[in-house]
Amino acid sequence: MALDRFGGVVSRRTFVQGGLAASALAALSACGKNSSSSSTTDTASNGGTFKFYISDPVAIDPYNLQESEGTQVGHCLFDSLVSYDWTKSEVVPAAAESWTVSDDGTVFTFTLKEAKFHNGDAVDAASFKRGWERLVDPTMETPGEIGYHLAPVAGYEAFSKGEATEITGLVAKDDKTFEVTLTDPMADFLIVCCHPGLAPVPQAALDDPSSFLLSPIGNGAFKMDGKWESGQYINVVRNEDYYGDAPKLDAINFSIQKDPKTALSEFKAGNMDFCQMPTGQIKELISEYGESEDGYTVTPGKQCLTGAEGSIYYLVLNMDDPTMQDANVRHAMSLAINRQNIVDTLFEGVRDPADNIFPPIIDDKANAWQYAKYDKDAAQKIMDDNGLAGTQITLSYNSGGGHEDIMSCIQADLEAVGFSVSQQSQEWAAYLSGLTDGSFQIGRLGWIADYPTMDNFIYPNFFSTADNNYSRYNSAEVDADTLAARQITDEEERKDAYRAINDKVAEDMPIIPIMFYSHVHLGSERVKSLYYDAQGKANLKNAELSA
Repeated sequence: MALDRFGGVVSRRTFVQGGLAASALAALSACGKNSSSSSTTDTASNGGTFKFYISDPVAIDPYNLQESEGTQVGHCLFDSLVSYDWTKSEVVPAAAESWTVSDDGTVFTFTLKEAKFHNGDAVDAASFKRGWERLVDPTMETPGEIGYHLAPVAGYEAFSKGEATEITGLVAKDDKTFEVTLTDPMADFLIVCCHPGLAPVPQAALDDPSSFLLSPIGNGAFKMDGKWESGQYINVVRNEDYYGDAPKLDAINFSIQKDPKTALSEFKAGNMDFCQMPTGQIKELISEYGESEDGYTVTPGKQCLTGAEGSIYYLVLNMDDPTMQDANVRHAMSLAINRQNIVDTLFEGVRDPADNIFPPIIDDKANAWQYAKYDKDAAQKIMDDNGLAGTQITLSYNSGGGHEDIMSCIQADLEAVGFSVSQQSQEWAAYLSGLTDGSFQIGRLGWIADYPTMDNFIYPNFFSTADNNYSRYNSAEVDADTLAARQITDEEERKDAYRAINDKVAEDMPIIPIMFYSHVHLGSERVKSLYYDAQGKANLKNAELSA
């Protein structure tokens, strides 16, 4: 789910390397039908209110679900056509009951389930077309940042530039049939459709966008209870008319706290059911509350989660900045950073140093980047040979997410080889605005897989026109290779193509990988069961609280 504010059974590595490949290819090659009969709504139990810590989101309207906090809320309010089930390692039906794919892999036809929005309007094919076009619509008062997900769709470019009134590749054939035509085959496109931003919206989203922004009307298992109160809370309640299996919970209180330490204090006071484990307290909390057996499931007495994530923490370098345009500066910076010290000191060894763009859970066969390692002597030599001593750089980051300690470690490492370093912190929304408009030199980001594919780490971060390419990296060769890789239907051949792109980006180094995430989360003893997947998405639809 793209940007992470906090960068924060069986191995997930096995899931992606084996299961995801098979499911993606099956969708394209079988073409026939992949279907599941519609679920019938069970009588919901009286399950209480789950108190879930988040920081203030950027958006909870699906058109701009670009970061972890809003995306978590969005998953409760909206169902996309399909979803990715980490426990099965496959794409499963959500709002669509079945789909077919044309022989050439360019036309996806979805048959929708009978469902209603929270306001009673029918969920139909037109509502999906409406929702998807909002992601790209340049006339939105605040245009979104996730339109690139639809870049493979025919008509995307003309619509995004304001040269067309619709995305021609999106067609409501009838109320229950939604047809998507791509300009070229894309082997991973079905998985792209799992993203919560690719959800349907009712006409109300166009009629009253201001109200929809704060109180979205979805088709998911939970619906808004009031509106988003910024800095305070977002409350949702069970949708009694949900077309699928009814949630066990009555409600969810997304409690907005200023930082993980404050949230933990609320947790210990009995006012929170799920929060982060702050840096420096992980082992202590594991000893107190017990560690989850699989790393992803909270149960009483086994409440601390440390499972590997499909995510990476990295520095983003503004390639338009004159200082950052010097490859020697970028290489020296990366070599100077002691990643293992950050992992061991702040995260007590539960995370791993990053040496390329792909987390091992996504792919563990990619080559390490030459400069993505700690070698102080090599960094010092680059500094000395190129007269870089005293080079002034500024580390920017969002406040309140636990990044201060990480940035301080990085600052100390950089100063140790001769850089002159300052720090600048901002509130999350303002920080993201700075990344978007380019008013930064060096930032930090955590990238969580929107969907568990190699493409999702390459295209958004390195394709020249992608909305989340905050480094402004521009390589015609990487662009061409990425578009070509998307069309490869053979799974191993496609993986090799993305590994080759990883190698090309390594030398240019528009980002500096720091660490691969693992969960550092904690559930209360009230939580009977909660599954928190490798994308950092809590399955609150199936969560249970003890009586």
